Amino acid sequence: MRKLTVVLVVLIALLQYPLWLGKGSWLRVWQYSQQIEAHEKRNEYYRQRNETLRAEVRDLKQGQSAIEERARSELGLVKQDEVFFQVIQNKTPAPKPSDSPSVTPQQNQ
Repeated sequence: MRKLTVVLVVLIALLQYPLWLGKGSWLRVWQYSQQIEAHEKRNEYYRQRNETLRAEVRDLKQGQSAIEERARSELGLVKQDEVFFQVIQNKTPAPKPSDSPSVTPQQNQ
């Protein structure tokens, strides 16, 4: 009876080996499912990007406003009889008069 039990345990272990460690094991299935999820996320990003590009191409083919907007923003073009104003913002505020040290003129001797 003991030999039969050992034989059955070894047989079960041999049958379980491919399931857990073999070519089509659960670990590999899990790894492949993780890779599939990553690819699906990347594909969704590319689908959205492609849709944005398609919309931009459609706008460029159908209307002049998109072309004009692009020429203005990227190339700095101005229409005839237009006046261009460029506003430059100073990122550091100018010092206040109260913040600057008081300077007294030196007298020449």
